[in-house]
Amino acid sequence: MSKLDSWIDNKIVQNLFIWFFFFLILLSTVQSENRVLTSLFIILLLVPAVYVNNLFVLPFLRKKTILFFLFFLVNILCFTAVSVLLITVVSKQDFELRMLINFFGIMILAMVFSSAIKLARDSFTRRQQEKEAELKLLKAQLNPHFLFNTLNNLYGLSVIKSDKLPNLMLKLSDLLRYSLYETKETLVPLEKEITYLENYMSLEKIRLEDKTNIQYTKSGNLSSKKIAPMLLIVFVENAFKHLGVLETKKSSVSVSIKEEGNSIIFKCENTIDKFDLNEENLEKSKSGIGLKNAKKRLALIYSDKHKLTTNKNNRIFSVVLKLNL
Repeated sequence: MSKLDSWIDNKIVQNLFIWFFFFLILLSTVQSENRVLTSLFIILLLVPAVYVNNLFVLPFLRKKTILFFLFFLVNILCFTAVSVLLITVVSKQDFELRMLINFFGIMILAMVFSSAIKLARDSFTRRQQEKEAELKLLKAQLNPHFLFNTLNNLYGLSVIKSDKLPNLMLKLSDLLRYSLYETKETLVPLEKEITYLENYMSLEKIRLEDKTNIQYTKSGNLSSKKIAPMLLIVFVENAFKHLGVLETKKSSVSVSIKEEGNSIIFKCENTIDKFDLNEENLEKSKSGIGLKNAKKRLALIYSDKHKLTTNKNNRIFSVVLKLNL
């Protein structure tokens, strides 16, 4: 998060900015010999009413409309009366009905304005929390999904007592270390995510040996960028899961990542079986989490900054993802 974002998210700064804005409005509308002091004095009188309303009335009565408006009006009337009384005492002026009406109008303006900002900010915060909760749930779903698939592979090799099992377990250890301890942030260095993909494909190479051609390329300056963790792995894992057996040649998986300005283009292709030509089947894993999960995360994190296309042609299924980072 940049310093500017930190300042914008700081509630104290937000409140000071709003009160400064309101001070400028008063400064341009109040008619007095000393506009600055008068405007400051009015704000000091408005502050208690606004914060009592925002901190106590709104949180407890926002769902009870009639009670809220009743307390809202009582709050305005009480603080208006007290404020006008203080003004008459401090300025040593006689009470005038016009003074009460004017300050009542200013109080309503301040209370409505502050209540609207409070409701909008609470709504935004609530939506952000819901979004973060959904992202955490999706990530929690993703890690077991990957683990179950890999453990199935290890089980198959253990049954035949393959000598590839020790290397596979070391690779799996590296993969789990990354997925468990280094993916807690919303964004991680793209370089680490790529290393994770490379380890995964190395694991698959050991498992598949000479049965499949596995190609991998990367180009451009990828070290300075960040990406949502465990995002690209879904497509690669899906490619190996639905890897088809061809009659005349080896099966193949091809993965490429390249930089293009502020964007990266990720492409993953794999051969498929004849019975897997239904694209809906290709996008589903046994648990139904795989690509569905990735699409949800893309919609949440990169709502208007991504383009995902899938295609099947000549028994090859391809996924192309363009991310604006």
